[in-house]
Amino acid sequence: MPPNPFQFLTLSLLVIPPLLIATYLLASFPHPPEPIYVHESLASLPLDAKSWSIYPEDFFAGGAYVSLPYGRVRYWVLGPETGQKVRHDLDCDRRAFNREFKVVLIHGLSIPAMIWRDVAPELASRGFRVLVYDLYGRGYSDAPQTTYDVKLYTVQLALLMQHLRWDKAKVAGVSMGGGIAMAFTAQFPHLVDDKVVLIASAGLMEATDISRTAKFMSSPLVQTMTSNVPVRKYLQRLITKNTTSGVVAEAKKTEDPIVRLQSAHLTGYNAAISSSLRDGPIRGQASSLEGFADRAVLVIHGTNDKTVNARYAPLILSLLPPTTQERSRLLTFEGAGHDLTISHAQEVTHAMLDFF
Repeated sequence: MPPNPFQFLTLSLLVIPPLLIATYLLASFPHPPEPIYVHESLASLPLDAKSWSIYPEDFFAGGAYVSLPYGRVRYWVLGPETGQKVRHDLDCDRRAFNREFKVVLIHGLSIPAMIWRDVAPELASRGFRVLVYDLYGRGYSDAPQTTYDVKLYTVQLALLMQHLRWDKAKVAGVSMGGGIAMAFTAQFPHLVDDKVVLIASAGLMEATDISRTAKFMSSPLVQTMTSNVPVRKYLQRLITKNTTSGVVAEAKKTEDPIVRLQSAHLTGYNAAISSSLRDGPIRGQASSLEGFADRAVLVIHGTNDKTVNARYAPLILSLLPPTTQERSRLLTFEGAGHDLTISHAQEVTHAMLDFF
């Protein structure tokens, strides 16, 4: 039976138009990228907000803002402009003046730069030029609506150092800040001096280390639900009720309130934390340690750390290049937890001074 021309015509009408439409869509030029939406920081809260008494804008001396591609960043520079290290020998009063010393201190996942409140001023008093700053989405730095991956954090620091005209600095990070320090050293080796300090450092954690609750709360679905106005208003009333002046005045307990306040009042904070857990430098930084050639690393960890297990401290050292391992060391505090820059501030500072 000869083919029916009408069947070919019908088939052509069914197939050819969709093919033409698909070809047009695939070949069409994409729309220009949308501007990144930026959520405001603690600086946007009214002056009667509890945050101003817990973590004021002038928490450290020498504070300023800089506008970077992903929003404004709050930073503080402490210590003499010359950055001349003054080392006090424990056995005598003599001082040794060395070449210029600059140090960058990187905070962790949830608590902003105030985590360095006892360490940064002491380093500055010893002659160091110290840079502390709030990561994107925390404290007084804006919260861009984007993925909080390794690149976001390392480029933030690189641009901040460029703004300050710092050619090179020693780098110290606590918790997730340690993971940032690892990645920054690997990605921008020319900006990092020969010494790196990793305190209660993340960077090598595994998915199994993160609790099911944290995984659930960081899911996009939960974040969408908790970002709506009624839920945020409820959280704000809850925080206002529970954050009493007695708690605010107790210096050793200011870290928890600032986390709760950020969560309740800053629209970009929870998303920043969630994305950092999923996409940030708390995991996957083993390869970064391979780029630590010709450096020395001081790893400090508490044996009772419930956030970043103490087993990761010796693992960090084992992943360093052999020559770097010879120059590096591990310092552990028996029974200490995660917040070493608060609970063991003096010991951590003295260890850093001795290492530098």
